[in-house]
Amino acid sequence: MQLVHRHERRVYNLAYRMLGNPEDARDATQDAFLSCFRHLSRFRGDSSFSTWLHRIALNACYDSLRRRRDTTSLEERSIDPRPVADHADRAAAATDVQRALLGVPPDFRAVLVMHELQDLPLDDIAATLELPVGTVKSRLHRGRVALGRILSGGEGEGTPEHDAPVQATESQEARPHPNP
Repeated sequence: MQLVHRHERRVYNLAYRMLGNPEDARDATQDAFLSCFRHLSRFRGDSSFSTWLHRIALNACYDSLRRRRDTTSLEERSIDPRPVADHADRAAAATDVQRALLGVPPDFRAVLVMHELQDLPLDDIAATLELPVGTVKSRLHRGRVALGRILSGGEGEGTPEHDAPVQATESQEARPHPNP
């Protein structure tokens, strides 16, 4: 029970930012702790307990997203942010950011939430996701770009530099290729 009290808030916040709905976040949090208790004997101590628990929580979020993908579109989901009392502008901005976060691909969103909102160092995120630090940095950058595009009214997923095909100009097409 002490583990739940110690980690519940962080796990719930991660789930809420990943899923965008308080009810789904509570379900994912509960699933994460149930899975944690069921598999506690598998914890080897290779990483910190919180890193291991974050990985379990992310898996619960991914499971929820997979289940939801089949039944609900992004527009049909309700966003219920926790508004700050007497700060309407901050509440509106939080709603906009939460909606935009839901448009970021889940792999990028996970890194964004852990780094920007939970202040986890890149090394801890890499350990949690079982990825090289370079991949975490790349996902963080691509997530920031995708989030920025969505917030500025651009298209949804992806990054601008890598999504559009590059077309050659007339002068480039006229040049002979070195290896025909």
